[in-house]
Amino acid sequence: MDAVRLIVTSRRALAGSGCAPETLIEVWQAQALAQAIGSRLAVFGPPELRGEALGLTELAGRGCGVLDAPVLAERDLRAAQLTELGDARQALMHLGSLLAEVGIALVGMASAAADETTYWQCMEAIDAADESRDRVREMLRRLADRDQVLAQREAG
Repeated sequence: MDAVRLIVTSRRALAGSGCAPETLIEVWQAQALAQAIGSRLAVFGPPELRGEALGLTELAGRGCGVLDAPVLAERDLRAAQLTELGDARQALMHLGSLLAEVGIALVGMASAAADETTYWQCMEAIDAADESRDRVREMLRRLADRDQVLAQREAG
């Protein structure tokens, strides 16, 4: 399945998650998907994105690591369903939105946390989601810079 479809599915699932355990599963799924997309971009994406894509892979992996990994069948793991990136810009724009929504969901969970462990788990996951989103924004900036250089070459 292509990256944008998986991201849209993740956004819907996150928005539809009701209780804290469901939301944490969706946050974990989103981070795992960001990790898979970063990994794909690092290997198959435009050369100017590879360093940032590796950083995204590491940060999203950290986001998964601070959360308890859910027990999911492989068919339910969205990251495992990623077969193609499609348009890198489109995938990154959607991924940035998903990561922003992950951060918002985690802020809500941290605010309502009944125990300190859950609170700090959410805070670390918020940090990972924000840093991952920063990487996504940097990759989008690099794509825009590349397009500008290409346009100048064609015009000149």
